[in-house]
Amino acid sequence: MNINYFRVMKELARPSPTKIVLLVIDGLGGLPHPETGKTELETANTPNFDQLAAKSICGLADPIGPGITPGSAPGHLALFGYDPADFIGIGRGVFEAIGIDFDLQQRDVAARGNFCTVDRKGIVADRRAGRISTEKSTELCQLLDGYSVDDVEILVYPIKEHRFVVIFRGLWLVPDVTDSDPRETGIAPNTITALHPEADRMAGIANQFIAQAKKKLARHHPANMVLLRGFSNRSGFPASLPSMYEVYQLRTAAIASYPTYLGLAKLVGMEVLETGTSVEDEFETLKQNYDNYDFFYLHLKGPDSAGEDGDFDRKVRILEQIDNALPILTSIKPDVIVVTGDHSTPALLKAHSWHPVPVLLYSKLCRPDGTREFAESACVSGGLGRIPAAQIMPLAMANAQKLIKFGA
Repeated sequence: MNINYFRVMKELARPSPTKIVLLVIDGLGGLPHPETGKTELETANTPNFDQLAAKSICGLADPIGPGITPGSAPGHLALFGYDPADFIGIGRGVFEAIGIDFDLQQRDVAARGNFCTVDRKGIVADRRAGRISTEKSTELCQLLDGYSVDDVEILVYPIKEHRFVVIFRGLWLVPDVTDSDPRETGIAPNTITALHPEADRMAGIANQFIAQAKKKLARHHPANMVLLRGFSNRSGFPASLPSMYEVYQLRTAAIASYPTYLGLAKLVGMEVLETGTSVEDEFETLKQNYDNYDFFYLHLKGPDSAGEDGDFDRKVRILEQIDNALPILTSIKPDVIVVTGDHSTPALLKAHSWHPVPVLLYSKLCRPDGTREFAESACVSGGLGRIPAAQIMPLAMANAQKLIKFGA
């Protein structure tokens, strides 16, 4: 029998003084290195995570479902307890715009952009242009910003490093178009096409913008081209999307250094806390604001970036850095700590993958399962088993004693 956890949470959730911390390590899961047979997490020296695992119940979580590779948005919505299949209409461009507090109007269409590197034949050599600095990205966005195509105003704003958001503002724009980003190197960018005739105008304008960008960026190697994806507008917002307060009766706060994830947090009603960019900064922000909220979402981007770059060793080092900073979190003694990822990003694949993500849930009321290492192979036999990621929030709520009894 399937349980509608989302509906049940609304009925059972009650305020309480306990605290929940959800630590999301972006791209946490990996695949074994061909030479050692160990994943990045298994390779890393993580004594603090292992010590926490020994007091926790562990397992693996599927962000969407077995075999399905999640994007960042659905992966996070699942962790917040929202069934991502119910909210698939919310596009990446909208998240990026919300994340930088852009006033997205009803007629605007937003797309997530990457500065990228193409060779002389127009073949994508690097989808992220060597992860150029945010300062350089800001300069290039200014170069592309502020001109019109067929009475459509085009606005370009930096996000972070190679990422930017482009806003198309005009009449009769329908976001139902394909992406130009081929999601792999060694081939040319895709031509954007309409998914139905009403979107022909949007596709044509987007292709003209890309052609103009190619000319303007020609002398700016490695960022000599752009890739666009995730075209969306405010009509993609489901009217029924409630806030986390409505569902869980929680005062929620978000701590993240990437605007994208702040956009996701704002969408579900979290208050965004200002923080620095380092792992230690984010943990310290949690510590300083601990008394003011019931639930903290803390996002760490580094492992995902290293995985996407195919840098196994760098991902290992970042995981070790997070482990070294973990005592800042554990020293404040949250009632419930959940550690997991929004998806796996194995360095071997240089991309998100369908592999389930390790999950650790600590509370004084959990049943420790004998897991002695926070890693994929150890979590396979953990007491949680393999669960949908959307079930993590109900477990966290229960362990925080924030749910009343179901039924008489």
